[in-house]
Amino acid sequence: MCGVVGVASRTGDISENIVEQMRDSMRHRGPDDAGLWRSPNGTVILAHRRLAIIDLSPTGHQPMENTTGDLCITFNGEIYNYCDLRQELENLGYEFRSASDTEVILHAYHKWGTECLPRLNGMFVFGIYDRRAHTLFLARDRAGEKPCFYRHAACKFSFASELKALMVDPTLPRTLDIDALEHYLAYGYVPASLCILKGIKKLEQGQAALYNVDKDLLGLWHYWQLPSPLEGQSASPAELEEELRTLLMDAVRRQLVADVPVGILLSGGVDSSLVAAMAARTSSRAVRTFTISFPGYGAYDESSYASRVAAHLGTDHLELRAQPAGVTLLADLARQYDEPLADSSLLPTYLVSRLVREHCTVALGGDGGDELFGGYLHYKWIDRQGLVRRVVPGWLRSVIAETARRCVPVGARGRGFLTALDGRLSHSVARANMLFDGDARRQMAVPLRARIRGRDLELVKASLCNPKWSALQQATAVDFRTYLVDDILAKVDRASMLASLEIRAPWLDYRITEFAFSRLPDSQRAIGGDRKILPRKVAEAILPSDLDLRRKQGFSVPLKAWLREGWGEYFNSVLWEVDSRLFDKKSIARLVTAQRMGLEAGQRLFALVMFELWRREYRISF
Repeated sequence: MCGVVGVASRTGDISENIVEQMRDSMRHRGPDDAGLWRSPNGTVILAHRRLAIIDLSPTGHQPMENTTGDLCITFNGEIYNYCDLRQELENLGYEFRSASDTEVILHAYHKWGTECLPRLNGMFVFGIYDRRAHTLFLARDRAGEKPCFYRHAACKFSFASELKALMVDPTLPRTLDIDALEHYLAYGYVPASLCILKGIKKLEQGQAALYNVDKDLLGLWHYWQLPSPLEGQSASPAELEEELRTLLMDAVRRQLVADVPVGILLSGGVDSSLVAAMAARTSSRAVRTFTISFPGYGAYDESSYASRVAAHLGTDHLELRAQPAGVTLLADLARQYDEPLADSSLLPTYLVSRLVREHCTVALGGDGGDELFGGYLHYKWIDRQGLVRRVVPGWLRSVIAETARRCVPVGARGRGFLTALDGRLSHSVARANMLFDGDARRQMAVPLRARIRGRDLELVKASLCNPKWSALQQATAVDFRTYLVDDILAKVDRASMLASLEIRAPWLDYRITEFAFSRLPDSQRAIGGDRKILPRKVAEAILPSDLDLRRKQGFSVPLKAWLREGWGEYFNSVLWEVDSRLFDKKSIARLVTAQRMGLEAGQRLFALVMFELWRREYRISF
């Protein structure tokens, strides 16, 4: 895993010193090595921080040129089928100077151009400068596991793995993007191409870009999209079960390849347990597993489940017993995350990453299984929304929704369900797990009050739904394209990289993604209250018979309890100092009161605190 930076300008007015500072602002992403390359005509500089995983020798140094000097690459990620591609390219006459997957990408681009992308199985962001065409080619992996921020302004194009690297540039205005702020308040993350800063964009999952340096032209396209759901008769359950087992085994086998120690993040749930089981079956040595526990916090402590799985599989298991995290850690994480993130599980994700890094450089996790196989609890919520729509007429649902918005306080149980009843089913999908609905956002954020009332930000997310698909198909596809990439994967990337740890996600092998979305009927994913149906069938055959495969927890924190035990005072101290031109203090006071009364306001308070800590750290204007 690494950090990448690139700057291109047809005038050649690029400061090597600034690019070096951009690169080294991400030293945590690559503590093992650093490199910088400038094109002969001075119009392009590429830079790199290296966390050595494959080919630890100096031949894996980046930025890396091909043998003719026509191409140069800076690459972050892993190509899991690089051995297969290397053999194919060698058969075509290409010679290799290193054992790295980086050189495989270079030769693949030389041979197939931008059409090399469908051949790559992995997680990646890379930039390739092609001297022959004077173009800079960028690409991001299909799921969006690796991040890429970019800026195109004043005849200059720059990109980096983290936003903080771009902020090193003194010409970058640190101005809040109000559109992005509204999305953040709605969902707790900044989605798609939006960025929390004006003038910055993010490369989306499965997207590529081509920048012509001479003409200052940028072109974007999606080289991969989620496939459409199954039409017609599916294979038998037994055949599907065998196909999933084979795909997951191969994905885990490929992702265990590294020239450094590899471990498994084990929560004891279906997804991580199956990854551990496949690793134990395919590895020639004892598999290392790691978990984090919260003693004394009941359902939040899943260490017993992880230990049961580890004992069954015979892994070398290590448990981190966590105490309530010091509040100073929140400011550190706000700094690391570049954009504010309202997911409180970023805390245990970082803590377990820090633990694992003491023993391994690479870890496999269970991310992706919920979006692929219907694992989240809100899928049942959305299914019930569809049932109500079939029974209750539209006019009455609209009355109920409007009444709830006016009379039921934010954080009260059931408010979200009632306010989501108006409109189509896609509106319910868009409002699932929403932090602040439209009215609440306008009350909380002062800059939003000047916007046209009735502007429905949720329509953006609802537009991702295909009305011809089932409720589950719509909801899982939307989560894959939004929540997974901009919350879950962003959380894992930043937290693990702060610890200089590479985390891989076998469930997000694109072959498994396409299998889940295009080959499985709802009856094998989730139906009614039954979730992850097919993965559980696979698990039942290889995991302990007494393991509860239906529970849903994962790496979470007892936020409500921690707010009672000391975090609450810190939250209050941060929130009372917010700029009243940005957030309404009366609305904040109502949230604090709601939390004290036992309403579900903790995550909303966490969202506001993380935003304010981030804004202070980077001195953002608005």
